Amino acid sequence: MATLAYGVEEIAPRPLRPELLELDGISRASVEAHHRLYQGYVNKRNEILHRLGEVDAGAANQVYSEIRALKVELTFAIGGVKNHEIYFAHLGGGGGDPVGASRALLERDFGSVAAWRDDLKATGMAGRGWAFTVYDWDEGRLFNHVGDAQNAYPIWNATPLVALDVYEHAYFLDYQTDRGSYIDAFFANIDWGVVNDWIERYGIRA
Repeated sequence: MATLAYGVEEIAPRPLRPELLELDGISRASVEAHHRLYQGYVNKRNEILHRLGEVDAGAANQVYSEIRALKVELTFAIGGVKNHEIYFAHLGGGGGDPVGASRALLERDFGSVAAWRDDLKATGMAGRGWAFTVYDWDEGRLFNHVGDAQNAYPIWNATPLVALDVYEHAYFLDYQTDRGSYIDAFFANIDWGVVNDWIERYGIRA
């Protein structure tokens, strides 16, 4: 029987940084619950990859097969890991208008920071799970895109720079159904220094 998980190693959740427990408008209880959900995605990623090491590749079938089920759910688990790691990494700052490379890119590709913020908020209100600001390497510019689920982000050759979680778990404890107020709180806590560091590391030029 062929193995489908050769050389795979388990990963561990990234720790919850202290800054995330003191956000403006997003409570400690909400962040802690959210981080536990992220830990669950890490655990499921590890579990699924172990199970893929035991599945019979010769039984694969597009209608139903164990490998199909595991492969589909693996994308959901890994999406949950990666999306949340971006989300938690760029929170804990003072929000407000960005400076430096972030500001230059947003003004170039949206006309103004305010226009970007309005566009991303509308994208978040329209999305079922996520809204992203990404740099599209083919077009050489930023876009705001909807990601309706953890694994529903099919824009290839694009790098996310802002990841806005709009699943209810991100805001229900604090805002119930008032998603718009939560998105405003998200903007108030972005660490633009982190985003600028990503821009520099990726070699994105305004």
